[in-house]
Amino acid sequence: MSAPGAPRLADVEVGQQVGTATVHLTRADLVRYAGASGDRNPIHWDERTALAVGLPDVIAHGMLTMADAVRVVVDWCGDPAAVVDYGVRFTGQVPVPHEGGAVLEVSAVVGAVDAGAGTVRVDLTATTGGTRVLGRARATVRLG
Repeated sequence: MSAPGAPRLADVEVGQQVGTATVHLTRADLVRYAGASGDRNPIHWDERTALAVGLPDVIAHGMLTMADAVRVVVDWCGDPAAVVDYGVRFTGQVPVPHEGGAVLEVSAVVGAVDAGAGTVRVDLTATTGGTRVLGRARATVRLG
């Protein structure tokens, strides 16, 4: 059963934009995510450590970036359980400066429709500072 107001397979077409988002990340977000996820690697919260290993600054967790990106798809389809597959390649980092944080820009477009399976492939683009940070980011969504 679809969520009320969810898109219907018959109304979706390849190339259709299904959503965009601007996500603001701060160091506090990274510390909270580290605690919740158990990933307490200091490159995500300690500037000295990040710089010492050659990073430009503290960087956001890849899985946090991945989660923030797919939220656009979940908001569009109205049901997280409708996302039956999701994968990305990490192609860049999201540096999160102490002052001002970072901005992640996400857009989602229908890449394919499989009427027989009742699914839609949504292709995501995620950038920060004009640089792509996720490659081959695709979610498969089952629609009613």
